[in-house]
Amino acid sequence: MANTNNSVASVTAIEIVRAARQWAGTPYHHQASCKGVGTDCLGLVRGVWREVYGQEPQSMVPYTRDWTATGAETLLTAAARHFQSIEPAQICAGDIAIFRYRTGMAAKHCAILTSPDTFIHAMEGVPVSEVPFANWWQRRLAGAFRFPGVEN
Repeated sequence: MANTNNSVASVTAIEIVRAARQWAGTPYHHQASCKGVGTDCLGLVRGVWREVYGQEPQSMVPYTRDWTATGAETLLTAAARHFQSIEPAQICAGDIAIFRYRTGMAAKHCAILTSPDTFIHAMEGVPVSEVPFANWWQRRLAGAFRFPGVEN
């Protein structure tokens, strides 16, 4: 899992949102990251990265559906390694939201905000969808991150 891209090009939040919306309708498929074919929530973020920057910064290793069973904050740690950490109150379109489904459990879901009130994500059982950033999700926000080099 070596870092393969230490510098990234400048992009805008609009470009990130546009790239994310192009994934709408992609079926859910665990560990996948192929627009129009299949993706999971992490695969969506990875796919948007590839579209705006090119090669991913790290090669992926297989992960199971219960990869958070150990309690390790794998998703938050990886996000902090490749994205700029921001305060949740600063989150805006083009940023990544990471969610913790239950208190005391590791964070294991991610999405890309498309506006202050909506985000796009992949969830098991439904295709990639743009949904409201409702109170239910806001209460479960575990971390907020910005793609590197974003110019708002």
